[in-house]
Amino acid sequence: MTDKENAAKKNGVTMSKDMIYGLAIAVLAIFLVVSVFTGGFGIIKPGTETSQGNDPGTQKLSDAVLKSKLEAYINENLLAEGYTAEVTKLENYDDYIQLATLNIKQGSSILQSAQAYITNDGTSMFLGEAIRLNESITPPAGQDTGSTDQTQTAVEKVEKPKAQAFVMAFCPYGLQFLKAYVPVMELLGDKADLEIHFVDYAMHGKKEIDGNSYIYCVQKEEKAKLPAYLRCFLESGNYTTCVATAGVDSAKIDTCVGQLDTQYNLTGMFNDKNTWSGGYYPQYPVEADLNSQYGVRGSPTFVLNGGKLDVSRSAEAVKAAICASFITPPAECNTSLRTDAESPGLGPVGSGSTSGASASCG
Repeated sequence: MTDKENAAKKNGVTMSKDMIYGLAIAVLAIFLVVSVFTGGFGIIKPGTETSQGNDPGTQKLSDAVLKSKLEAYINENLLAEGYTAEVTKLENYDDYIQLATLNIKQGSSILQSAQAYITNDGTSMFLGEAIRLNESITPPAGQDTGSTDQTQTAVEKVEKPKAQAFVMAFCPYGLQFLKAYVPVMELLGDKADLEIHFVDYAMHGKKEIDGNSYIYCVQKEEKAKLPAYLRCFLESGNYTTCVATAGVDSAKIDTCVGQLDTQYNLTGMFNDKNTWSGGYYPQYPVEADLNSQYGVRGSPTFVLNGGKLDVSRSAEAVKAAICASFITPPAECNTSLRTDAESPGLGPVGSGSTSGASASCG
């Protein structure tokens, strides 16, 4: 019996190899029936495919139509015969995207609940990558569907590690990673360089561009207060009021955000859809050079000592990865942190979950 079949058996579902393959595609991002893989499909960066509109979500389809499109695509392309997806709830995630709650069923039996995202105009859904709902999936023969776009590299040991987390401020999976990252920032302090950087396009409207800039400027102007700022922002999503909550100098941040907007023409490019990446998403070019250097293609992307690394989204897993990259780990590395994965989306640090463990926005 293969490892995949053993994993399925442990979860109380007996499946053939064909069934496992069919389900594995969906499991990659939303862990529908069994936890078979920990990776995801390669992330599709806007601009590498044909756009289906300049402003996703501007034309809001009815809930009934969105529900029908999402169910049809998952059932026809992602699930093996005998398994069906049923959307039970749709709610606004932001101005562009709906969050769908769905049940995965075998016959009339509900096997597991899951979540997916669908744009308001019904052109794309997100299960760890952007998937065009008018396209079917035809993986090449022999393709390893458990592979991941992020490159796993041997991490160089150094005296003072440098960690760089690339995110989008309102990507649910970037937020999930940051929840795991913040306790490590607090624990290690200046024993390591733990930084936050930004993907060079935004998927969640103007608020994401502004949210990116506020985090960027708090890190630039008052880095010691960044963990406190992030704890507030991760829970509330209010990037402006969290400046006062964290005791950050608001005048410094306002000046920095304004200068950033002027230097990179952030608002101007947001308002000019002709400049959008692939005609689909506004650019955020503040750290485009780092995106190019490390091959960043989605949120989150984790870089440790110059190499991309896949790591579980728990504080303990992030800490362990960073601590393993010290030549001589400090005493703080002996401290145990939470081992459960954080939850995607906004919420307090420490809100554990098992969903979205390898999913990303990109």
